[in-house]
Formats: sequence, structure tokens, C-alpha cells
Amino acid sequence: MPSTLTALRRAGTVATLATAGVLTAAGVAFAHVTVHPDSYAKGATDGVLTFRVPNEEDTADTTKVQVFLPIDHPVLGVLVTPHDGWTAKVTTTRLKTPVKTDDGTITDAVSQITWSGGRIRSGEYQDFDVAFGQLPDDTDQLGFKTLQTYSDGKVVRWIETQKGAEEPESPAPVLKLTAGTAGDNAPMTAASSEPEATAKASSSDSTARGLGIAGLVAGVLGLVAAGVAIARGRRARTS
Repeated sequence: MPSTLTALRRAGTVATLATAGVLTAAGVAFAHVTVHPDSYAKGATDGVLTFRVPNEEDTADTTKVQVFLPIDHPVLGVLVTPHDGWTAKVTTTRLKTPVKTDDGTITDAVSQITWSGGRIRSGEYQDFDVAFGQLPDDTDQLGFKTLQTYSDGKVVRWIETQKGAEEPESPAPVLKLTAGTAGDNAPMTAASSEPEATAKASSSDSTARGLGIAGLVAGVLGLVAAGVAIARGRRARTS
């Protein structure tokens, strides 16, 4: 009997760790609000940014998402894609320094986009697509501070910037701007950016699923070991 109890305890520990591994893997894959793709060429034109918003709460739905666009390095020609159930409100701000383009001088740029009216339920996420006419060419990255409001009134502020190697607890989505010309950049249109974003999301999902399956296999092996120990114990008592 003592050996049987020990085996059961070990099996329970393995199963608990396996479950924790599954939950951790899922959390890593979907925890933060992110922007896809995560990089573009400086000065890129006619592209699409996708803001992926997961729901982290078990008992509340996401009901509003606010994305703040930088004005010191403005994104020009912003347009939002309609999403069923969601209403988008676009706020523009006058620029302190107008931007000269081939189409003329730009004096205003979008500073905030608010999506409301829809719901992102527990275990789900929503992609919000934003088209742009031109990205800035005078910075290495763009941070998009984001507020996520839940149906219970909770507001998660994805506004922190990374300093050093350690990632902050609530990081803002960051788009890296790489050196080179806009023509060198691969994700230049909605058609070309969507596969890349989907591939990255698929890779992340596959990693999470792989870790989860490994954890479940470990749990099953632990239970099998416990069963073997119980059977041996019974044979020992009857012999």
C-alpha cells in the first residue's frame, strides 16, 4: 500500500505539472496585445498593420480597445477595416511639424482609434486591421500604447516600453522599422502582409500546442506508471 500511495502522489504531481505547462504555453502565445507584422521598412507605403487583442479574463469579455498612434513620428493615411459588431472611432490631431509628401503637406494625422460595441470572449482573440499610406522614416520603431476594457470595468493598460533584455509586464505593441527603402520591404499590401502575420501566429500557436501535447503526454505516462505500481501491489498481496 505505501508504494501504491507513493506512485499515485507522483502521478498526481506529474499531471499537475503537465496541466500547468499547457496553461503556461497558452499564456505565452496569447498573453499580450501585439502588432503584426512586427517590422516594416522605414518609409514603407500602402501597407496594413494588424492589432491582435486576446481576452485574458475568465469571467469578463473585452468590450473596448483603444490604440494610440504616435504623433511625434506620425503614421500617415490611416484607414480602418470594418469588423462585424464593432464600431471604430478615429481621432485626428494637428501635427506640430507638418510632413511633406509627394502628394502635398500633411498637417493632421490619426492619433487614436477606438473599437467598441463588440465582444471578445474568454479564450478568444480579435484582429483589428489598420491600413496606412506611409510610415515614418526618421525612427527605428513605433510604440502603440493600447487600453483594453473589460465588461466588468477592468482596464488593462498595455503601455510599458521595454528597457534592457527583460520584457515589461504590460508591454505596448511595438513595430520595428528597418533600414532600407520602402521598396525593399516585403509586407507592403494587405494581401502580402496577411500571410506573414498568419504564419507568425501559426508558428506561435504550434509552439504552444507542442508544449501542451508534451505536458499531456508526460501526465499520461505518470498515470500509466501509477497503474503499473497498483497492479504490482495487488499481485504481491495475493502471492
